[in-house]
Amino acid sequence: MSPSLKVSIAAGAFASMFALVGQANAQAFYLQEQSARGAGRAFSGEVADTGAASLWWNPAAIADAEGIEGTLSASAILPRGQVVDRGTVIVRPAQGPAPVGGDAVSRNPINNGVLPSGAFVAPLARGVVFGLAVTSPYSFTTDYSSSSWARYSADRTRLRTVDIQPSLAVALTDWLRVGGAVNVEYTDASLSNKLPNLSAALPDGEQKLSGDGWDVGWTAGLQMHNDFATVGIAYKSAIKHNLKGDLTVSGLLGPLAGSNMSLSGVRASFYTPAQIIVGGRFRATKALTLNAQAVRYTWSKFDAIGLGAPLNTAIPENYRDSWSLAGGIDYAVSPALTLRAGVQRALTPTQDGERDARVPDANRWNYGVGASYAVNRHFTVDAAANYVDFTDSSIDRITAAYVGTPAQTPILTNGELQKAHAFVLSLGARMAL
Repeated sequence: MSPSLKVSIAAGAFASMFALVGQANAQAFYLQEQSARGAGRAFSGEVADTGAASLWWNPAAIADAEGIEGTLSASAILPRGQVVDRGTVIVRPAQGPAPVGGDAVSRNPINNGVLPSGAFVAPLARGVVFGLAVTSPYSFTTDYSSSSWARYSADRTRLRTVDIQPSLAVALTDWLRVGGAVNVEYTDASLSNKLPNLSAALPDGEQKLSGDGWDVGWTAGLQMHNDFATVGIAYKSAIKHNLKGDLTVSGLLGPLAGSNMSLSGVRASFYTPAQIIVGGRFRATKALTLNAQAVRYTWSKFDAIGLGAPLNTAIPENYRDSWSLAGGIDYAVSPALTLRAGVQRALTPTQDGERDARVPDANRWNYGVGASYAVNRHFTVDAAANYVDFTDSSIDRITAAYVGTPAQTPILTNGELQKAHAFVLSLGARMAL
Protein backbone atom coordinates (compact mmCIF):
# COMPACT_ATOMS: atom_id res chain seq x y z
CA MET A 1 0.00 0.00 0.00
CA SER A 2 1.25 3.48 -0.84
CA PRO A 3 2.05 5.38 2.41
CA SER A 4 0.64 8.58 0.90
CA LEU A 5 -2.60 6.83 0.03
CA LYS A 6 -2.87 5.44 3.58
CA VAL A 7 -2.35 8.89 5.06
CA SER A 8 -4.86 10.41 2.64
CA ILE A 9 -7.58 7.91 3.57
CA ALA A 10 -6.98 8.28 7.29
CA ALA A 11 -6.85 12.08 7.13
CA GLY A 12 -10.11 12.20 5.21
CA ALA A 13 -11.75 9.85 7.68
CA PHE A 14 -10.75 11.91 10.69
CA ALA A 15 -11.82 15.12 8.98
CA SER A 16 -15.27 13.61 8.57
CA MET A 17 -15.27 12.33 12.12
CA PHE A 18 -14.71 15.70 13.70
CA ALA A 19 -16.99 17.62 11.37
CA LEU A 20 -19.71 16.07 13.52
CA VAL A 21 -22.25 18.71 12.72
CA GLY A 22 -25.91 18.14 12.23
CA GLN A 23 -29.17 19.99 11.93
CA ALA A 24 -29.34 20.50 15.67
CA ASN A 25 -31.45 23.00 17.57
CA ALA A 26 -29.12 25.83 18.59
CA GLN A 27 -26.15 26.18 16.25
CA ALA A 28 -24.15 23.60 14.36
CA PHE A 29 -23.70 20.68 16.77
CA TYR A 30 -24.43 22.63 20.00
CA LEU A 31 -27.68 21.66 21.74
CA GLN A 32 -29.10 24.23 24.16
CA GLU A 33 -31.91 22.08 25.60
CA GLN A 34 -30.49 21.92 29.12
CA SER A 35 -33.65 23.17 30.87
CA ALA A 36 -37.36 22.58 30.26
CA ARG A 37 -38.05 25.91 31.97
CA GLY A 38 -35.75 27.74 29.56
CA ALA A 39 -37.18 25.98 26.50
CA GLY A 40 -40.61 27.49 27.18
CA ARG A 41 -39.30 31.02 26.56
CA ALA A 42 -36.91 29.97 23.75
CA PHE A 43 -33.88 30.35 26.03
CA SER A 44 -34.30 34.08 26.37
CA GLY A 45 -33.52 34.58 30.07
CA GLU A 46 -31.32 31.77 31.34
CA VAL A 47 -28.17 33.77 32.11
CA ALA A 48 -30.24 36.10 34.33
CA ASP A 49 -32.59 33.62 36.01
CA THR A 50 -31.83 31.90 39.30
CA GLY A 51 -31.70 28.39 40.66
CA ALA A 52 -30.37 25.03 39.55
CA ALA A 53 -32.20 25.21 36.20
CA SER A 54 -29.94 28.08 35.07
CA LEU A 55 -26.64 26.68 36.37
CA TRP A 56 -25.40 25.54 32.93
CA TRP A 57 -25.58 29.10 31.58
CA ASN A 58 -24.34 31.02 34.63
CA PRO A 59 -22.82 29.64 37.85
CA ALA A 60 -23.80 32.88 39.63
CA ALA A 61 -27.45 31.81 39.24
CA ILE A 62 -27.29 29.63 42.36
CA ALA A 63 -25.78 32.15 44.80
CA ASP A 64 -29.14 32.90 46.45
CA ALA A 65 -30.01 29.26 47.20
CA GLU A 66 -31.03 28.86 50.84
CA GLY A 67 -31.46 25.09 50.76
CA ILE A 68 -30.76 22.01 48.67
CA GLU A 69 -32.19 22.23 45.15
CA GLY A 70 -32.28 19.87 42.21
CA THR A 71 -33.60 19.81 38.67
CA LEU A 72 -34.01 17.13 36.01
CA SER A 73 -35.07 17.69 32.40
CA ALA A 74 -35.40 15.68 29.22
CA SER A 75 -36.03 16.98 25.70
CA ALA A 76 -37.29 14.86 22.82
CA ILE A 77 -35.76 16.36 19.65
CA LEU A 78 -37.62 15.40 16.46
CA PRO A 79 -35.88 16.81 13.35
CA ARG A 80 -37.38 16.63 9.87
CA GLY A 81 -36.09 17.64 6.45
CA GLN A 82 -34.47 16.41 3.29
CA VAL A 83 -31.04 16.63 1.70
CA VAL A 84 -31.42 16.77 -2.09
CA ASP A 85 -28.93 16.19 -4.91
CA ARG A 86 -28.84 19.01 -7.49
CA GLY A 87 -26.28 17.49 -9.83
CA THR A 88 -23.33 16.20 -7.81
CA VAL A 89 -20.63 14.60 -9.97
CA ILE A 90 -17.67 12.37 -9.27
CA VAL A 91 -14.40 12.54 -11.25
CA ARG A 92 -12.51 9.26 -11.17
CA PRO A 93 -8.88 9.17 -12.39
CA ALA A 94 -8.60 9.31 -16.20
CA GLN A 95 -12.38 9.52 -16.51
CA GLY A 96 -14.73 12.40 -17.22
CA PRO A 97 -17.18 13.80 -14.67
CA ALA A 98 -20.13 11.48 -14.05
CA PRO A 99 -23.25 11.68 -11.86
CA VAL A 100 -22.53 10.43 -8.38
CA GLY A 101 -25.62 8.22 -8.57
CA GLY A 102 -27.63 6.86 -5.68
CA ASP A 103 -30.86 8.07 -4.14
CA ALA A 104 -31.30 11.73 -5.06
CA VAL A 105 -33.31 12.59 -1.93
CA SER A 106 -32.33 11.66 1.64
CA ARG A 107 -35.26 12.24 3.99
CA ASN A 108 -34.88 12.82 7.72
CA PRO A 109 -31.21 11.81 7.90
CA ILE A 110 -30.89 13.08 11.49
CA ASN A 111 -32.32 10.69 14.04
CA ASN A 112 -34.81 11.56 16.73
CA GLY A 113 -33.19 11.74 20.14
CA VAL A 114 -33.76 12.38 23.83
CA LEU A 115 -31.43 14.83 25.57
CA PRO A 116 -31.25 14.57 29.39
CA SER A 117 -29.81 17.12 31.79
CA GLY A 118 -29.74 17.78 35.51
CA ALA A 119 -28.29 19.93 38.25
CA PHE A 120 -27.87 19.85 42.03
CA VAL A 121 -27.30 22.80 44.40
CA ALA A 122 -26.29 22.84 48.08
CA PRO A 123 -25.36 25.84 50.28
CA LEU A 124 -21.99 25.53 52.01
CA ALA A 125 -22.19 28.66 54.16
CA ARG A 126 -24.14 31.87 54.22
CA GLY A 127 -23.84 33.33 50.71
CA VAL A 128 -21.63 30.49 49.42
CA VAL A 129 -23.24 27.75 47.31
CA PHE A 130 -21.93 24.64 45.54
CA GLY A 131 -23.58 23.34 42.38
CA LEU A 132 -23.12 20.46 39.99
CA ALA A 133 -24.65 20.34 36.49
CA VAL A 134 -24.50 17.32 34.19
CA THR A 135 -25.43 18.01 30.57
CA SER A 136 -24.85 16.80 27.02
CA PRO A 137 -24.22 19.93 24.94
CA TYR A 138 -22.98 18.21 21.75
CA SER A 139 -24.94 15.09 20.83
CA PHE A 140 -26.74 13.73 17.76
CA THR A 141 -26.95 10.83 15.31
CA THR A 142 -27.24 11.04 11.52
CA ASP A 143 -28.04 8.03 9.39
CA TYR A 144 -27.91 8.28 5.60
CA SER A 145 -28.75 5.28 3.44
CA SER A 146 -25.77 3.41 1.98
CA SER A 147 -27.27 4.22 -1.43
CA SER A 148 -27.66 7.96 -0.76
CA TRP A 149 -26.09 10.46 -3.15
CA ALA A 150 -24.27 11.82 -0.07
CA ARG A 151 -22.71 8.48 0.87
CA TYR A 152 -19.09 9.51 0.21
CA SER A 153 -19.19 12.30 2.79
CA ALA A 154 -21.79 10.95 5.21
CA ASP A 155 -23.22 7.55 6.07
CA ARG A 156 -23.77 7.05 9.81
CA THR A 157 -22.47 9.44 12.47
CA ARG A 158 -22.92 9.28 16.23
CA LEU A 159 -21.70 11.93 18.67
CA ARG A 160 -22.21 11.93 22.45
CA THR A 161 -20.80 14.31 25.03
CA VAL A 162 -21.15 14.42 28.79
CA ASP A 163 -20.30 17.75 30.46
CA ILE A 164 -19.76 17.68 34.23
CA GLN A 165 -19.79 21.21 35.65
CA PRO A 166 -18.93 21.61 39.37
CA SER A 167 -19.59 25.23 40.33
CA LEU A 168 -19.16 27.65 43.20
CA ALA A 169 -21.21 30.83 43.63
CA VAL A 170 -20.90 33.69 46.12
CA ALA A 171 -23.30 36.52 47.04
CA LEU A 172 -20.82 39.38 47.41
CA THR A 173 -23.44 42.03 48.25
CA ASP A 174 -27.22 42.24 48.36
CA TRP A 175 -27.17 43.05 44.61
CA LEU A 176 -24.09 41.31 43.19
CA ARG A 177 -23.59 37.54 42.70
CA VAL A 178 -20.56 35.89 41.11
CA GLY A 179 -19.75 32.31 40.21
CA GLY A 180 -17.19 30.08 38.55
CA ALA A 181 -17.11 26.51 37.29
CA VAL A 182 -14.92 23.87 35.71
CA ASN A 183 -16.30 21.97 32.71
CA VAL A 184 -15.01 18.41 32.49
CA GLU A 185 -16.20 17.02 29.17
CA TYR A 186 -16.14 13.49 27.77
CA THR A 187 -16.61 13.07 24.02
CA ASP A 188 -17.34 9.81 22.21
CA ALA A 189 -17.76 9.73 18.44
CA SER A 190 -18.14 7.14 15.72
CA LEU A 191 -18.91 7.27 12.01
CA SER A 192 -18.84 5.47 8.72
CA ASN A 193 -18.95 6.59 5.09
CA LYS A 194 -18.42 5.05 1.68
CA LEU A 195 -15.27 5.19 -0.45
CA PRO A 196 -15.40 5.09 -4.26
CA ASN A 197 -13.52 2.38 -6.10
CA LEU A 198 -11.75 3.40 -9.30
CA SER A 199 -14.45 1.86 -11.49
CA ALA A 200 -18.10 2.81 -11.19
CA ALA A 201 -18.93 -0.83 -11.92
CA LEU A 202 -17.40 -1.90 -8.59
CA PRO A 203 -19.24 -1.68 -5.27
CA ASP A 204 -18.21 1.03 -2.85
CA GLY A 205 -15.64 0.50 -0.13
CA GLU A 206 -16.23 1.74 3.38
CA GLN A 207 -14.40 3.36 6.25
CA LYS A 208 -15.44 3.16 9.89
CA LEU A 209 -13.86 4.92 12.82
CA SER A 210 -14.37 5.83 16.43
CA GLY A 211 -12.63 7.95 19.02
CA ASP A 212 -13.04 9.43 22.48
CA GLY A 213 -11.35 11.66 25.02
CA TRP A 214 -11.64 13.77 28.19
CA ASP A 215 -11.05 17.54 28.12
CA VAL A 216 -11.49 20.57 30.38
CA GLY A 217 -12.87 24.10 30.07
CA TRP A 218 -14.35 26.68 32.43
CA THR A 219 -17.31 28.99 32.99
CA ALA A 220 -17.56 32.30 34.90
CA GLY A 221 -20.48 34.64 35.43
CA LEU A 222 -22.11 37.37 37.45
CA GLN A 223 -25.61 38.63 38.14
CA MET A 224 -26.77 42.08 39.27
CA HIS A 225 -30.15 42.28 41.00
CA ASN A 226 -32.58 44.94 42.17
CA ASP A 227 -36.30 44.86 42.93
CA PHE A 228 -37.30 45.06 39.27
CA ALA A 229 -34.51 43.62 37.14
CA THR A 230 -31.71 41.09 36.95
CA VAL A 231 -28.84 41.36 34.48
CA GLY A 232 -26.60 38.37 33.88
CA ILE A 233 -23.29 38.01 32.07
CA ALA A 234 -21.41 34.74 31.58
CA TYR A 235 -18.48 33.37 29.65
CA LYS A 236 -18.13 29.70 28.73
CA SER A 237 -14.64 28.98 27.47
CA ALA A 238 -13.73 27.25 24.25
CA ILE A 239 -12.62 23.67 24.85
CA LYS A 240 -9.80 21.98 22.98
CA HIS A 241 -10.79 18.37 22.43
CA ASN A 242 -8.17 15.69 22.03
CA LEU A 243 -9.51 12.41 20.74
CA LYS A 244 -7.83 9.12 20.06
CA GLY A 245 -9.40 6.92 17.42
CA ASP A 246 -9.36 3.66 15.51
CA LEU A 247 -9.94 3.42 11.76
CA THR A 248 -10.96 0.47 9.57
CA VAL A 249 -11.05 0.62 5.77
CA SER A 250 -12.57 -2.28 3.81
CA GLY A 251 -14.03 -3.14 0.42
CA LEU A 252 -11.43 -1.39 -1.75
CA LEU A 253 -10.72 -3.41 -4.87
CA GLY A 254 -8.25 -3.54 -7.73
CA PRO A 255 -5.33 -1.10 -7.45
CA LEU A 256 -6.79 0.23 -4.16
CA ALA A 257 -7.03 -3.17 -2.46
CA GLY A 258 -3.74 -2.66 -0.64
CA SER A 259 -5.27 0.33 1.15
CA ASN A 260 -7.68 -1.79 3.17
CA MET A 261 -6.41 -1.43 6.72
CA SER A 262 -7.01 -1.27 10.44
CA LEU A 263 -5.23 1.67 12.09
CA SER A 264 -5.19 2.36 15.84
CA GLY A 265 -4.00 5.22 17.99
CA VAL A 266 -4.49 8.11 15.57
CA ARG A 267 -5.02 11.37 17.42
CA ALA A 268 -6.93 14.48 16.45
CA SER A 269 -7.64 17.84 18.07
CA PHE A 270 -10.28 20.50 17.50
CA TYR A 271 -12.06 23.30 19.39
CA THR A 272 -15.67 23.79 20.35
CA PRO A 273 -16.55 27.47 20.70
CA ALA A 274 -16.60 29.87 23.60
CA GLN A 275 -19.91 31.53 24.44
CA ILE A 276 -20.33 35.11 25.62
CA ILE A 277 -23.84 35.35 27.09
CA VAL A 278 -25.59 38.57 28.12
CA GLY A 279 -29.21 38.77 29.21
CA GLY A 280 -31.76 40.34 31.47
CA ARG A 281 -35.10 39.73 33.17
CA PHE A 282 -37.31 42.75 33.84
CA ARG A 283 -40.46 42.69 36.00
CA ALA A 284 -42.95 44.80 34.03
CA THR A 285 -45.88 44.09 36.38
CA LYS A 286 -46.46 41.86 39.37
CA ALA A 287 -47.37 39.03 36.99
CA LEU A 288 -45.34 39.76 33.83
CA THR A 289 -41.58 39.35 33.41
CA LEU A 290 -39.79 40.24 30.17
CA ASN A 291 -36.68 38.30 29.11
CA ALA A 292 -33.92 38.98 26.61
CA GLN A 293 -30.66 37.17 25.86
CA ALA A 294 -27.84 37.41 23.32
CA VAL A 295 -25.12 34.81 22.79
CA ARG A 296 -21.93 35.26 20.79
CA TYR A 297 -20.35 31.95 19.70
CA THR A 298 -16.66 31.93 18.73
CA TRP A 299 -17.12 29.21 16.11
CA SER A 300 -14.11 30.54 14.23
CA LYS A 301 -12.07 28.52 16.75
CA PHE A 302 -13.29 25.51 14.74
CA ASP A 303 -11.12 26.60 11.82
CA ALA A 304 -9.22 23.35 11.36
CA ILE A 305 -8.82 19.83 12.69
CA GLY A 306 -5.26 19.03 13.69
CA LEU A 307 -4.18 15.46 13.03
CA GLY A 308 -1.22 14.06 14.96
CA ALA A 309 1.25 11.30 14.18
CA PRO A 310 1.42 9.42 11.91
CA LEU A 311 -0.62 11.87 9.78
CA ASN A 312 0.78 15.24 10.96
CA THR A 313 -1.50 17.46 8.94
CA ALA A 314 -4.53 19.72 9.38
CA ILE A 315 -7.96 19.74 7.76
CA PRO A 316 -9.57 23.18 7.23
CA GLU A 317 -13.15 23.73 8.43
CA ASN A 318 -13.47 27.54 8.14
CA TYR A 319 -16.38 28.12 10.51
CA ARG A 320 -17.29 31.71 11.33
CA ASP A 321 -18.36 33.37 14.58
CA SER A 322 -22.13 33.62 14.99
CA TRP A 323 -24.95 34.96 17.14
CA SER A 324 -28.26 34.02 18.68
CA LEU A 325 -30.78 36.57 19.93
CA ALA A 326 -33.88 35.72 21.96
CA GLY A 327 -36.79 37.42 23.67
CA GLY A 328 -39.60 36.02 25.79
CA ILE A 329 -42.06 36.43 28.61
CA ASP A 330 -43.03 34.73 31.87
CA TYR A 331 -46.60 35.36 33.06
CA ALA A 332 -47.71 34.28 36.55
CA VAL A 333 -51.35 33.32 36.16
CA SER A 334 -51.46 32.34 39.84
CA PRO A 335 -48.94 31.57 42.58
CA ALA A 336 -48.82 27.99 41.26
CA LEU A 337 -49.03 28.44 37.46
CA THR A 338 -46.62 30.36 35.21
CA LEU A 339 -46.96 30.50 31.43
CA ARG A 340 -44.07 31.25 29.06
CA ALA A 341 -43.42 32.08 25.42
CA GLY A 342 -40.43 33.21 23.41
CA VAL A 343 -38.69 33.43 20.06
CA GLN A 344 -35.02 33.01 19.15
CA ARG A 345 -33.07 33.79 15.99
CA ALA A 346 -29.80 31.90 15.48
CA LEU A 347 -27.31 32.18 12.62
CA THR A 348 -25.35 29.18 11.39
CA PRO A 349 -21.54 29.24 11.65
CA THR A 350 -21.26 27.20 8.44
CA GLN A 351 -20.57 29.09 5.22
CA ASP A 352 -21.73 28.71 1.64
CA GLY A 353 -19.10 26.83 -0.31
CA GLU A 354 -17.96 25.04 2.88
CA ARG A 355 -21.09 23.04 3.78
CA ASP A 356 -21.33 19.30 3.14
CA ALA A 357 -23.97 16.64 3.72
CA ARG A 358 -22.58 15.80 7.14
CA VAL A 359 -23.04 19.48 7.99
CA PRO A 360 -26.59 20.35 6.83
CA ASP A 361 -26.84 23.39 9.08
CA ALA A 362 -28.75 26.62 8.41
CA ASN A 363 -30.06 29.81 9.95
CA ARG A 364 -33.13 29.17 12.02
CA TRP A 365 -36.03 30.58 14.07
CA ASN A 366 -37.00 28.89 17.34
CA TYR A 367 -40.52 29.45 18.68
CA GLY A 368 -41.27 28.25 22.21
CA VAL A 369 -44.20 27.98 24.60
CA GLY A 370 -44.21 26.45 28.05
CA ALA A 371 -45.56 26.39 31.57
CA SER A 372 -44.54 25.64 35.14
CA TYR A 373 -46.85 24.31 37.83
CA ALA A 374 -45.88 24.30 41.50
CA VAL A 375 -47.44 21.16 42.93
CA ASN A 376 -46.33 22.35 46.36
CA ARG A 377 -43.56 24.54 47.75
CA HIS A 378 -41.06 21.71 47.26
CA PHE A 379 -41.90 20.42 43.78
CA THR A 380 -42.49 22.18 40.44
CA VAL A 381 -43.13 20.64 37.03
CA ASP A 382 -41.90 22.38 33.83
CA ALA A 383 -43.09 21.60 30.30
CA ALA A 384 -42.34 23.20 26.94
CA ALA A 385 -42.79 22.77 23.20
CA ASN A 386 -40.59 24.34 20.53
CA TYR A 387 -40.84 24.58 16.77
CA VAL A 388 -37.58 25.28 14.93
CA ASP A 389 -37.74 26.44 11.31
CA PHE A 390 -34.56 26.19 9.20
CA THR A 391 -33.79 28.21 6.09
CA ASP A 392 -33.09 26.18 2.94
CA SER A 393 -29.33 26.13 2.43
CA SER A 394 -26.80 24.90 -0.10
CA ILE A 395 -24.66 21.79 0.35
CA ASP A 396 -21.72 22.61 -1.86
CA ARG A 397 -18.38 21.72 -0.32
CA ILE A 398 -16.07 20.06 -2.84
CA THR A 399 -14.48 16.97 -1.35
CA ALA A 400 -12.13 14.30 -2.65
CA ALA A 401 -11.05 10.79 -1.81
CA TYR A 402 -7.36 9.83 -1.79
CA VAL A 403 -6.21 13.45 -1.89
CA GLY A 404 -2.69 14.02 -3.16
CA THR A 405 -2.30 10.56 -4.68
CA PRO A 406 -2.69 9.25 -8.26
CA ALA A 407 -6.07 7.85 -7.17
CA GLN A 408 -7.44 11.28 -6.16
CA THR A 409 -11.19 11.28 -6.84
CA PRO A 410 -12.98 14.65 -6.48
CA ILE A 411 -16.69 14.79 -5.61
CA LEU A 412 -18.14 18.09 -6.86
CA THR A 413 -21.01 18.46 -4.43
CA ASN A 414 -24.16 20.27 -5.53
CA GLY A 415 -27.05 19.74 -3.14
CA GLU A 416 -29.51 21.52 -0.89
CA LEU A 417 -31.08 21.22 2.55
CA GLN A 418 -34.83 21.64 2.08
CA LYS A 419 -37.96 21.80 4.22
CA ALA A 420 -35.97 21.39 7.43
CA HIS A 421 -37.65 21.87 10.78
CA ALA A 422 -37.71 20.29 14.22
CA PHE A 423 -40.18 19.77 17.03
CA VAL A 424 -38.76 19.71 20.56
CA LEU A 425 -40.83 18.54 23.52
CA SER A 426 -39.34 19.12 26.98
CA LEU A 427 -40.40 17.97 30.43
CA GLY A 428 -38.66 18.68 33.71
CA ALA A 429 -39.00 18.94 37.44
CA ARG A 430 -37.48 21.22 40.05
CA MET A 431 -37.18 20.21 43.70
CA ALA A 432 -36.33 22.36 46.74
CA LEU A 433 -35.81 21.23 50.34
